[in-house]
Amino acid sequence: MKRLESLGHFIWDFVVGDDWRIAAGVVLALGLTTIVAGTSWSAWWILPVVVALLLAGSVWRAAPRRTTPTSRR
Repeated sequence: MKRLESLGHFIWDFVVGDDWRIAAGVVLALGLTTIVAGTSWSAWWILPVVVALLLAGSVWRAAPRRTTPTSRR
């Protein structure tokens, strides 16, 4: 049972990692791609666009905020 629990923790850490939002976004993007692929529309572009947006959002959240310097006279 301990090995099964360790495997579960490893898989969770590997898939989710540091940011659960990216994992959830990729799962949602895969689902959306699957739904759109079942129609007559082209679905190849969905996953790259979503991954780029997720990456940009992750970098934006992790980047330090700039503070505006106060002007001294």
